[in-house]
Amino acid sequence: MKKLYSLVVICLFLGCKKEDPKPAPIVKKKVPAIILTDERTVEIDTALIGTYKNETLKQFYAASENQTVWGNLKKRTFVLSQLEKSEELGLEPEDYKISQLKKFESKVASLNDKDLAKYDILLTFNFEKFLNHIYKGKLDPKKLYTNWDLDEKEFDVNSVLIKGFNKNKLDSIVENIQPKTQTYKELLKALEIINTFPEDNINTIEATDKIVLNDTNPALTNIKKRLLYWNDMSGKDSLNNIYNHKTFEAVKRFQERHGLASDGIIGAGTIRALNYSKEDRKKQIIANLERWRWYPSELAENYFIINIPDYSLNVVENKDTTLVRNIVVGTSKRRTPIITSFLKTVVFNPTWTVPPTILKEDVVPAMKRNRNYLANKNITIYDTAGKVVSPMAWNENKPNNYRYVQSPGYDNSLGLMKILFPNHHSVYLHDTNHRNIFGRNNRSMSSGCVRVENPLELAQHILDVDGNWPQDRIDTIIASKTTMSFKITKKYALYQWYWTAWSKKNQLIFRADIYDLDSDLYKQLRN
Repeated sequence: MKKLYSLVVICLFLGCKKEDPKPAPIVKKKVPAIILTDERTVEIDTALIGTYKNETLKQFYAASENQTVWGNLKKRTFVLSQLEKSEELGLEPEDYKISQLKKFESKVASLNDKDLAKYDILLTFNFEKFLNHIYKGKLDPKKLYTNWDLDEKEFDVNSVLIKGFNKNKLDSIVENIQPKTQTYKELLKALEIINTFPEDNINTIEATDKIVLNDTNPALTNIKKRLLYWNDMSGKDSLNNIYNHKTFEAVKRFQERHGLASDGIIGAGTIRALNYSKEDRKKQIIANLERWRWYPSELAENYFIINIPDYSLNVVENKDTTLVRNIVVGTSKRRTPIITSFLKTVVFNPTWTVPPTILKEDVVPAMKRNRNYLANKNITIYDTAGKVVSPMAWNENKPNNYRYVQSPGYDNSLGLMKILFPNHHSVYLHDTNHRNIFGRNNRSMSSGCVRVENPLELAQHILDVDGNWPQDRIDTIIASKTTMSFKITKKYALYQWYWTAWSKKNQLIFRADIYDLDSDLYKQLRN
């Protein structure tokens, strides 16, 4: 027993050291037996299964004692139909060898035992691949992005498939394992809607100057064609170069659908959105469908959901949206990370410690120009011993030897409040000392954290579970200028995600792809 205790202690001490991780042992999952009916079955050579080098496939056929399983025409027809119409889900039928499978099916009655076994394995392998793709996506976000903090979605495809197979309920599998979230359903609807549009052959809109009501501009002909194409303008139009009132109202509808300032002024942002083709938008929808399969299939009872490109935060409780807030997110160089987490603490009157990136790119250059830069922002410099350092004594050649802390207050960079949640990126939700920016259209302006409009109301909402957080209590805390932290007792999940397309009331909705993720993701999907 003493030896065992000593070994445990040694392991605990060694646990902090970085060592090459040992590969986890492969655990063979026990799968239920496959119930075969009286349709034609043949024995499968295990070497044929082995050529796929797929452990899941081996386990599947072990459950049928290495016999073919797809002798039932109705079951086969269902699987083939699902693979063939996978494009309705934004997937590519040829990823699942649909042409090859259909060739096998066309001569199934005359197949010899070996070819029947080949067909059976091919059908199983590709249907399981399809099920995996609609449950958790075709691609792995952890391999694509370094700043995506999402839990891996576990899926026991054999158990799900065999259960549906044995109960003759294959038709329910595809529906049941797809995400249940409303946005995913809206994306499927968006794909359906965009497929109803004819092919577009409208020329690229060339316009450099802003166009306002009653202007005359040669670009207006193609602008009107685009508005008619996307159904933002109805009926007939003379398609002349005059910016009339009918076109003005159509532009405002278009702008609203695309998250632009709906003021009817045709500027660079509106032209850019108008120049997206049907094919561009379809690819964008498909990329977003893939993204939503990476996210949890079902959401918590209470949650904050942030759509980064939409600059929005919604608080949802018991399936009801209780608060909506405008937000500011990270720039393309300092991106807000994708995170699934939970809310933990509200901090009033926070201090702010300058992070390394801002120190290097902003503070050090400013201090070299003006030694009073930090003092003017109420930021104190501390050395490694915790002693205050005068700006004049600050060593510009060793800026990382100091800590830079901004005192609490109305003008603190974090404002009057921040909300903490566990994550690996040192980000949080917070107030700001630039409170006039929430009215802007493009709010990709932060260094990665999310700034929230009217944050004290938000704090009161999530803290006031038992009526113990009246407004005057928060006012008193703020007036004290003392940093205070309070645990959030009600359970809220945090979904800080990224999506640029959906549908609403049969209308296509799009947002600017501020981090340029959509087109690259689509290319990866089709590789």
